[in-house]
Amino acid sequence: MAKAWGGRFESGTDARVEQFTESISFDRRLYRHDVAASVAHAVMLAEVGLITPEECDAICRTLREIESEIADGRFEFDVALEDIHLHIESELIRRLGDAGRKLHTARSRNDQVATDLKLWIRDEIDSLDRELAELQRSLVRMADRSGELILPGYTHLQRAQPVLAAHYLLAHVEKYQRDRSRLSDCRARLNSLPLGAAALAGTSLPINRERTAKLLAFDRVAANSLDVSSDRDFVLETAFVLAMIAEHLSSWAEEWILWTTTEFDFLRLPDEFCTGSSIMPHKKNPDVLELIRGKTGRVVGALTALLVMVKGLPLAYNRDFQEDKPQIFDAMDAVRGCVRMAAALIDEAQWNRISIESSLDHGHLDATTLMEQLVRRGLPMRTAHEAVGKLVKEAVDRKCRLADLEFDRFESLLPGRGEEIRNSLGPAKALAAFCSYGSTAPNLVREQMHEWKRRLNL
Repeated sequence: MAKAWGGRFESGTDARVEQFTESISFDRRLYRHDVAASVAHAVMLAEVGLITPEECDAICRTLREIESEIADGRFEFDVALEDIHLHIESELIRRLGDAGRKLHTARSRNDQVATDLKLWIRDEIDSLDRELAELQRSLVRMADRSGELILPGYTHLQRAQPVLAAHYLLAHVEKYQRDRSRLSDCRARLNSLPLGAAALAGTSLPINRERTAKLLAFDRVAANSLDVSSDRDFVLETAFVLAMIAEHLSSWAEEWILWTTTEFDFLRLPDEFCTGSSIMPHKKNPDVLELIRGKTGRVVGALTALLVMVKGLPLAYNRDFQEDKPQIFDAMDAVRGCVRMAAALIDEAQWNRISIESSLDHGHLDATTLMEQLVRRGLPMRTAHEAVGKLVKEAVDRKCRLADLEFDRFESLLPGRGEEIRNSLGPAKALAAFCSYGSTAPNLVREQMHEWKRRLNL
């Protein structure tokens, strides 16, 4: 088949240009979506009388045959045909002749590509949302296994206050819920039909875009043909959401990498998810976590590349848009792989309870709650803050816990209530004192666990 655009040209395309401009090496993964969009387009064309019912039946049947051959690996690709769209159309024409030539009526590759890519992203968003839900379930299951285990909570990577391990794990559940919400918003915005906008101005043929939208389960029809031809917002927004998911995964991975070190010794990872060293026989390396952290760079890089790609592009379509697919394909593949591995690893990981509990008294995790106990008994907050700061300084100098300081140090803060104040010390007692909504209070964490189990069907 000659080039779809070859009528205006006298000479063929240089082989070097064909190699440079081809996209079939990566956009062939859109074949199912291209067939689905073409079938819907053919049905619409038949309904408005631009092709006959018989031609429509032949086109749809042959498209499904081509789809099956591609899926089975029996279809030959050629860079001379540039992309998946021309491959499918040229094979359709080879088999059907003029009937196949009618399929491209009232559409351009511009709106065709945008439609296919929206269909692909829509499917991938739905699939990724299910993967994220499973990751959340893994976190909730681990939270359930954690029971009443107390961890040191950190700010600035310094010990801050005690938190339940379940509260820590549910914090990550919340992050992924925001990611799922962003995916849902992104899906809603992208779900407008580009097909029928043609190259940039629409068409003079009597098409029914609303019918095509219904056939392809789009919520609405894109309203401005110029905008359709130049719009890649949906790709950029998806890439941004993927970058956010990757960032959340990377922060979690970094934390767990630290927590598996001898210095922290909070976590035990299964051997099946770790690797060793070719020279040091004692090593057990958290490579899965490191790769999750490392792949974040690829995802953020994809977003950056897409942002630069669209910068300053004039209306409407530009060939630069060909470069969107390698970026969004790679980012989606990387994030989905990381989400799957994270869920599997969390299901197998175990807390090192002995190590955690033996060091829980380190770092004066009860200092803030001590200050709040003084506030509850009438001391101004700043006065209580300064007083407890001095006690902490003394405990640090003496290398002891706050509870190990002499009784008169507490009695001087609140005469007659020194013993009561000192008896409120310790990480477990400090944790039990929490009561604000959203805090690590054990009863509130249990309520959150119950709610997440309900929402995630656990």
